Amino acid sequence: MEPIQQENVQHVIDNFSKKPVYVHLETTNGAYASHFNENAHNVGAFIRNAHVTYDHGKIISTGGGYRVGLKLELGWVYAEGLTDYEVDEYNRLLMAGHDQQGRLMVALEISETPFAHEADHHE
Repeated sequence: MEPIQQENVQHVIDNFSKKPVYVHLETTNGAYASHFNENAHNVGAFIRNAHVTYDHGKIISTGGGYRVGLKLELGWVYAEGLTDYEVDEYNRLLMAGHDQQGRLMVALEISETPFAHEADHHE
């Protein structure tokens, strides 16, 4: 992965627009929070292979990272805190937000084919 280049990511988001795609969205502070503060509350969310078609998508800078929003017929999907991206050999847009220690905090991925149900060597 490399640091997000807003125009490049916007171009890829636009290419997936109005097509049925699969979305992977995950957020977590994982066990990290309680490692540093035993009173901290661990939070996270995970959805894999949500099959959606979005009308349009947008990436905007939030100062320390980026927010990507996908406008659906009846709502939105969005992720905030994204810092890095790549388009892999399967033409999937993979975006992630990492903290200062390089730990994953948020991931948003878009693909025209389903993501594996279990971790593959390439995921």
